[in-house]
This record gives sequence, C-alpha cells and structure tokens, in this order.
Amino acid sequence: MNNVKIHFLGAAGTVTGSKFYLETNELNIMVDCGMFQGLKELREANWQPLPIDASKLDVVLLTHGHLDHTGYLPRLVKEGFRGQVIATAPTLSIASIILRDSAKIHEEEAERANAEGYSQHRPALPFYSMAEAEKAIALFVSKEKDIWIPLSEDITVRFRYNGHIIGATFIELDIFGKQFIFSGDVGRTEDLLLWPPERPRWADYLFLESTYGNKLHPNEDVDRLLINLIKTTIQKRGNLIIPSFAVERLQSLMYILWKLYKKNRIPNIPLFVDSPMGNNVLDVFRNHPDWHKLPVAEYRAMCGHFNIISSYKDTWKTIDDQRPKVVIAGSGMVTGGRVLTYLKQMIDDPSTTVLLVGFQAEGTRGRQLLEGAHEIKIRGKYIPVKAKIEHLESLSAHADQFELLHWLEEIRNYPEKVFLIHGEPLALDAFRVKIKNVLGWNAHIPKLYETIEVPIS
Repeated sequence: MNNVKIHFLGAAGTVTGSKFYLETNELNIMVDCGMFQGLKELREANWQPLPIDASKLDVVLLTHGHLDHTGYLPRLVKEGFRGQVIATAPTLSIASIILRDSAKIHEEEAERANAEGYSQHRPALPFYSMAEAEKAIALFVSKEKDIWIPLSEDITVRFRYNGHIIGATFIELDIFGKQFIFSGDVGRTEDLLLWPPERPRWADYLFLESTYGNKLHPNEDVDRLLINLIKTTIQKRGNLIIPSFAVERLQSLMYILWKLYKKNRIPNIPLFVDSPMGNNVLDVFRNHPDWHKLPVAEYRAMCGHFNIISSYKDTWKTIDDQRPKVVIAGSGMVTGGRVLTYLKQMIDDPSTTVLLVGFQAEGTRGRQLLEGAHEIKIRGKYIPVKAKIEHLESLSAHADQFELLHWLEEIRNYPEKVFLIHGEPLALDAFRVKIKNVLGWNAHIPKLYETIEVPIS
C-alpha cells in the first residue's frame, strides 16, 4: 500500500499563497510556492516557517509565474530546500522577473520604512533580499509542455497549456498510477492574447481553483468604457490611472488601447506604462511567440506607441506632466509597486479616475477602493480618496464559474477526491454546491494547514 499525504499550506480558504506539499514513499513534491497577499493575518503568515522540513523536499513544480504561486521560493530556499524548481520556460522567465522585482520592492520598502520610521519593526527587514531571490532562481529547470517527465520510478509529471498568463499550465502528476491534477489558475476560453486552455481527461484527485466559483464575468463593452473614460479624462484635464498586474493584464490593456488608437476611436492622448516588471514581461512575449496570439509586427507597433518608463526619476516626471494622460502601473491589487507613487500624489484629486481591472483580494487596497473607502493608507500615511473609482471585471485572466465547469467537461471518470482551492469562502462554497448539482461530484474545501492522507493500492 502506497500512501500520499497532502498538506494544504496555502490557497486553502483564501485566494493567495498557493502551496501544496505531497509526501510519498519515493519523493516529496511541492506544487506551487506562493506568497500570501491581502489580509494582515495572511501576510504575517508569510514570515512563519512552513510546518514541514524544507530540506526533505525533493522538487517544486510551478503551474505559472505569478507571485501568489512563486513568491515564497526564496524563503523556502532559506529554510533548507535544495532541489529543482521545474516549470515551462516562459513560466520560469516570468517567475525570475517577478522574484527579482519583488525582492527589489521588499528592499526599497524596508529602507524607506527605516528612514521614515513608519514600521513597527526596528529595524524593518525585507521579506527576502535580491541575493536570496537569485539563490532560488539558480534552482530553475525548464521543461517542455505535453511531455511526461519522470521524477522517480513511479512518479511522472506533465505540463499542459492553461491560458491565464504566458507560460501557465495545469499539472498532471501520475503517482503510483493515480492521476493528481492541479488546475493552477485556469484561463479564459476567449482571450485577446492567449489560446483557450486545454482540458484534463482523467482525474483521480483534482485540485481545482475557485477564484470566480460564484460569479460569471459580465458582458462588458471594454472598448466603450475605455473610450468614455479617456474622453472624461481629457475634459477634466486629469489622469486615468490603471493599476495593473504586470503579467498579461498590462499587455492586454496596451493591445486594446493600441487598437482603439489605430481605428481612430481615441485621440492621441499620452499613454504611459510604468512597470519595470511589465516591460520585462514584454520581452517574454517576444521570446516565446508560440505561447500567444500577438503577431510580431503588432507587438513592435504597439510597444512603439507607448511611453515606457524604466527609471523612478521618470515616474516623477510623468506625475509632474500637466497634460491629460493614461498611466498603467503595477500592481494590480494596489499592494505595492509604482502605482502607489501615482496614487499618493493623485488620488485626492477629483480630476483623477482610477480604473481597477480584475480580481481584488480581501485586505488589499484595491478591494478597499472597490468597496468605497474614503481614505487609503500608503507608506504610513492616510490619503483621502476623491478620485472616481471604476471597475472592469471582464478583463480578468481567471475563468468564471461557467468556464471552470467547461474546463471539467472532458474528465471521463468520477474523481475519488475533489479539493476546491484558491478561492474566498463564499466562492468556494457556491462552487461546491454547483459542482454537486451539475456533475454529481462531492467536493471538499480544505482548511489552511489541513493534512489529508490518501491510500493508493
């Protein structure tokens, strides 16, 4: 009898911090290794050592490169992990960019907190340093998708295209003849830049994201909304600030605005992209053309139309620029990055519009703005919110409830266990009921740090 012990170390009862640890007789495997974001109690959990012996972990498999799936890797290495981190080549490129950018932000925030004295910690320390990020990156090993890769005598893995962001996959793990399927983040069936996700055909144990398990994305006229917001921005002689995830969302917004300009549907308003990480992600699109739909000529023309900012000095030049303008800046949930500098200077101005795109997790500034906060705290100071707040949901890179059910349709067997992960409590429970009603499957919602042992004969 072979047993697999599953530890739910993240994305259990919450959206962020994806970490799933599988103990087997042959190998110890972690699928994803993300940071918690959002609620303070979750962010504080990032600083606690994992309840496992990291030195006994053999391999980490990554579904994709987002911070909530990769951002704990430097800490894992610090705790003793020395194995390989395996994923597709574009995923590892994205993860390298994100870890380096995140380390830089952690170091800068700690330095600023110590200089301005707004941290409760003396001294404030970065969550991880650039040197620690580089140690994690040194363990990266890229593999092709669609090929079964042996990890041990009785364990193999395969990465399958999943949309969502460039390089993203779902993971099929064959463990002692049983199929363990980790959905990662499932992409949209119709996406501006990416192909539709592939779908699993067999799942004995299914780990399924539920970010939008209780919602359908609205059928919004994205072009019309952006046209109207830009017209209003010009009339007010103000600024349209779009906090954006640097991977996929930023490139999608650029492409939409570029197409609107080409068709003379918006005037030649200055368009700024202020996300060093987002700029580097553009290179990943150029280097991996088989992973997306964007033609090379369109890519070059689009990039040439934007003012792409690299230095922090140019961030301030952009803020001081009195022309009406559009600024796309990281981060998407307003948790950090260059967008904080813009909002600190502009969110108290009624001529400013802030357009939130995509999911805003509990405890983030993005969620606070979405829920009508009259002030937000940025770098130790409370800033009144006088800007108009708009929200665009249909650009989400996550499948909604209907698309998640579509993703499951080709599974030919009745899974032995279905675990709903990567969702907030209401979404998880609603999706549990929906799966039962539509597919007849019983799904379990694991709690954070829960451990489940499954026997495999």
